[in-house]
Amino acid sequence: MRQEYVQQCFPILKEFLGYMEVVKGRSVNTVEEYFIDLRTFFRYMKMHKGLVSRDTELDEIPIMDIGIDFIRGITIQDVYEYMSYVKNQRGNNARALARKACSLRVFFRYLTSYTHMLDVNPVLNLDTPKTKKALPKYLTLEQSIALLQSADGKFAERDYCILTLLLNCGLRRAEIVGLNITDIRTDGTLRVLGKGNKERIIYLNEACRDALNRYLPTRPVDGVEKKDKNALFYSHLKKRISLQGVHFIVKSYLKRVEGLEGYSTHKLRHTAATLMYRNGVDIRVLKEVLGHENLSTTEIYTHLSSEQLKKAAEANPLANIHPRKRKPATSE
Repeated sequence: MRQEYVQQCFPILKEFLGYMEVVKGRSVNTVEEYFIDLRTFFRYMKMHKGLVSRDTELDEIPIMDIGIDFIRGITIQDVYEYMSYVKNQRGNNARALARKACSLRVFFRYLTSYTHMLDVNPVLNLDTPKTKKALPKYLTLEQSIALLQSADGKFAERDYCILTLLLNCGLRRAEIVGLNITDIRTDGTLRVLGKGNKERIIYLNEACRDALNRYLPTRPVDGVEKKDKNALFYSHLKKRISLQGVHFIVKSYLKRVEGLEGYSTHKLRHTAATLMYRNGVDIRVLKEVLGHENLSTTEIYTHLSSEQLKKAAEANPLANIHPRKRKPATSE
């Protein structure tokens, strides 16, 4: 976690975040989300309990003095008033509210079940708004090909290789960033370190192997910082490529393909998964390829396929044809 965040933590929160990152293996981004959510919560609690002036801006309230006695005094009613505040005063939607509730659940579970600092979990029965699970957007096969063919310029081989791995292997942006040259194995597979530091092995198809073979001779060797010597992909500064770097590269090419300007890097992961599933990859195999912890996460692609089947049926020009009205039979 970033040092600027650590400096704002009270001891219990700092220990919790360290536990989530080191013991539970949560990603740096996830740990920072926990911190931001809990910082907002405790800032509100200090204001709610009258420990700061009412005219103090919420974002200016320090929380370094929070202790277990203060936390022990928090009730479920306090939590619901906080949820109402962030919804009505800070404009949080259902998705943001659900994330904040999740952060609170994880934190208080840590205090009750792991450290036993608390005897009672105040958020045990916390209700949260249900979020609508939207079907993921993805590129068509034609759009995917157009995106690959748009790679050009000084770093064309690198960019094409990144796009190829995203579209063929369904890698996350952070997984692209974390790839090392030693992760490319002689047996035609790629070692990937995913969420929670979970390792998985991906088989590289011909397109991926060819893209890597074209990129590797252009990969910088001289002038690279010692700490980044092992990185697979570099920025123009000869440093390990960053999350923002991958985002910028992909977005710049998405803008070149008609209809894709509003898409993101993560949509390429959805595209890879959708194309694989529709071409016969078993859902359990797809789960392993994508590095999902639960099969239910992968099953969104079965729903996606069902939705397409429904649309296909409705697209038939005979879909709205009904039998003509018949005259009632007359009795003789």
